[in-house]
Amino acid sequence: MTLVRRYGLTVAALIGAGFVFVVPFLFIVLTAVKDRTQAAQLDFTWPTSFPLWENFWTVISTRDFMLITAYINSTILTVGSITLLVILAAMVGYVRQRRKAWWNGLVDFLVLAGLMMPPAVVPTIWLLQQLGLFATLHGMIFIEVAYNISFCIILYRAFVATIPREMDEAAIIDGARPMDIFFRVILPMLKPVTITVIVVQSVAIFNDFVNPLYYLPGNDNVTVQLTLYNFQSQFNTSYNLLFMNILLVTIPPLIVFLFFNRQIVAGMTSGAVKG
Repeated sequence: MTLVRRYGLTVAALIGAGFVFVVPFLFIVLTAVKDRTQAAQLDFTWPTSFPLWENFWTVISTRDFMLITAYINSTILTVGSITLLVILAAMVGYVRQRRKAWWNGLVDFLVLAGLMMPPAVVPTIWLLQQLGLFATLHGMIFIEVAYNISFCIILYRAFVATIPREMDEAAIIDGARPMDIFFRVILPMLKPVTITVIVVQSVAIFNDFVNPLYYLPGNDNVTVQLTLYNFQSQFNTSYNLLFMNILLVTIPPLIVFLFFNRQIVAGMTSGAVKG
């Protein structure tokens, strides 16, 4: 009875996680390796044939290898957005935590507003058009940074609170300038939360579907999530190719998450002691 009480919740959580995450992933894999007729049934049966290579090559080569172009675009979008997010959010979180000024309340309000307020799509599109950034990768990078920076600032600010102020004072005594203090002293100590930001935001931006759909039209600017349209339509859908595409899009973020899940938890909880 004691063992049931001790491990019952753990077993129930594992079973629940299996149904929520493992079962859908297995369904994606099974459907991706079926032929078109059997995949159209959308059931959890074992494939009668395994046209794995045919499905894979069809997905890769469709529309002049659009998936390859999409991977390149999504990689550029993710790397550019993450670079700006880490630098800008770390700077804001550091300054906000260290300096006490009259504008702190305004900064906190803007950060929270960025988390709570829904994006205004039409005004944002108009602004991007006026700036010449609509339907461009660098414009999309700015959109991803603007939509995700509030969450990153909160993480960095909480982590900076755990770093003693004596580190800053010692660097100042040694003659370090403000930028030297941040980049040579503080930023290297932010490694745990930086890994968290990189992994979490990389998965979110790489898997983003809605924002590129609104702000990044055009076949040359397609991202990996938008390639799902290649195999579905109102009247006809090739489910085997659609799920193969989903599988190819899902594997890279899944690998990243599996390798860095412990660092994610460490970075999320590292700033929980001090506020």
